[in-house]
Amino acid sequence: MSHQSLRLIPAHSFEGKMERDSAGAAEETEPASPLRKNINEDSRAANSQSSREETCATTDVARARWTLLRQVLRQKQVDTPEVKQVSVRRFATFDLFTRKRLTQDPSDTSDDQWAEYRSVYFPEYSALLRDNLGPIRVNEVLNSFDNTGNVCVWPSEEVMAHYCLQKRHMFKGAVCELGGGMTCLAGLMVAICADVKEVLLSDGNEKSIQNVRGLVKRNRQAGKFGSTQVSARMVRWDCESDISALEGHFDIVMCADCLFLDQYRASLVDAIRRLLQPNGMALVFAPLRGETLRLFCQLAQQAGLCTSQHQQYDAQVWDVHLKMLTEGKDAYDENIHYPLLITLTKGPQPVSHQNKSAVAWVSNTMASCRLSWCQTRWEENTEKK
Repeated sequence: MSHQSLRLIPAHSFEGKMERDSAGAAEETEPASPLRKNINEDSRAANSQSSREETCATTDVARARWTLLRQVLRQKQVDTPEVKQVSVRRFATFDLFTRKRLTQDPSDTSDDQWAEYRSVYFPEYSALLRDNLGPIRVNEVLNSFDNTGNVCVWPSEEVMAHYCLQKRHMFKGAVCELGGGMTCLAGLMVAICADVKEVLLSDGNEKSIQNVRGLVKRNRQAGKFGSTQVSARMVRWDCESDISALEGHFDIVMCADCLFLDQYRASLVDAIRRLLQPNGMALVFAPLRGETLRLFCQLAQQAGLCTSQHQQYDAQVWDVHLKMLTEGKDAYDENIHYPLLITLTKGPQPVSHQNKSAVAWVSNTMASCRLSWCQTRWEENTEKK
């Protein structure tokens, strides 16, 4: 990606996916997933000291959050109870996959730690993921496309991966995951479980794609993909060359929890619309996050896409959701933790000039046939009289 294409990400975008309530307030969380436990927290820095101080003045939670950021930047120990409270990601998983660390090959001198992630409900399917992803530096955060996927596997990605296993028979042809972050877990599961020709794993962040390429290589070596062609590449939704190169290619496009960045929401809608084949379908998993999901659906409808929203789409996920609503109120907020499923399809396509002529010819021919039939019947009736 060229330097010209780099964009500064505002503080509210790269502080991790902040937990937004319906009123628009945000509580920052620190990723707790083992996939991301070695991430260097200096990626959580703000754009400027002055903007930090203005934000900090609002609430105790905000002050504690920015204290955490300042301590990270100064390499201080994060040890105060207030900082620990706001830094913990309260709800991390629907427990749809188990994790088993793999024994490292003695010939492997890298620091990488690999683990097998196996489906709880479909244990015949598993993927190899890398735990030690290395640090993310402040300059990478400030000079890269959306970095939130570098932080952890969010519940929406986990749920989408599980759903893909559940509905594996509906996948066909070419499949693309957009904004898959460091693991593209759902896309990997499609490549592993479904009878598809091609799977493209994508993200707009170069560091993410570097890691995903390593995952693809390791899983391919393990014989996970069969004859399916699996590849990884950078795809920025707002980059014309990225989208035009893949236009109209995919039977299914999917993404998880990618709706919260206001500046890229319209670009995501356009990317989905253009990447899909005429009869293709998109699967979008995302929590409400205040108004973000509604705004996405509104943009999709304005772009000519047909949208359908599903709340109860999987029995296991729904059971966990109901249990957390009653037993996990302190940790679980459905507004930011429970992903809804949005399906998108293309509406009726505009008829080209050539097709209009063909339709007109068919209509005129049918009209002539009807007229001829009516005239014949009239003549027959006249003769009988």
